[in-house]
Amino acid sequence: MLDREGFRPNVGIILLNANNEVWWGKRVREHSWQFPQGGIKYGETPEQAMYRELEEEIGLRQEHVKIVGRTRDWLRYEVPDHFIKREVRGHYRGQKQIWFLLRMVARDNDVNLRLTDHPEFDAWRWHDYWVPLDVVIEFKRDVYQRALQELSRFITWPANGERRHSSRYLRQPHERRSQGGNGNGGNKAVANGGNASKAVAAASKAIADAAGSSKMVLAQQGITRKE
Repeated sequence: MLDREGFRPNVGIILLNANNEVWWGKRVREHSWQFPQGGIKYGETPEQAMYRELEEEIGLRQEHVKIVGRTRDWLRYEVPDHFIKREVRGHYRGQKQIWFLLRMVARDNDVNLRLTDHPEFDAWRWHDYWVPLDVVIEFKRDVYQRALQELSRFITWPANGERRHSSRYLRQPHERRSQGGNGNGGNKAVANGGNASKAVAAASKAIADAAGSSKMVLAQQGITRKE
């Protein structure tokens, strides 16, 4: 579903914890990190699409979050031609997004990256609100900056002006919601029972170093990327 200008309606999600840290996900088999996002289906409102994408991508339901705010209008980004399928080039230009700021009221181990057969992320962590945009794919960076700036007005920061900085890495704790997991959300890295590929491990170390952290957790390999 495209508008007259060739932009597909979409929602973006910035999820906060109690410390005003944001949920930050690593894309499956890629070296880039991003917020959850997804398209709005025909007949859906942006809010309905947001709750659907929240569950599909990170396994959280409506009762796990509270809406803090949303952007006033659409934020747009164009997608370079080499990322667009050949059959829709010339018609599809990119995404127009409504961004939602949510507060998580669930536990860390309620997150489930493998709720669907085609997960979007293979690792996640909590990060300081002003995330490093150099690890975001380039054509999305401007929209991320605008979304973070606009939605920051809904956040109450400490009176002394200091904002807690964290780069705590967490692994997807379980394959199904009924299984147990590591819910402490602390700094301790959790082994996933197998060796990550050398390429992903090297990229992850570079990202962790840039974020000021020496620990990184990767989810297990063999995940199919969602189209």
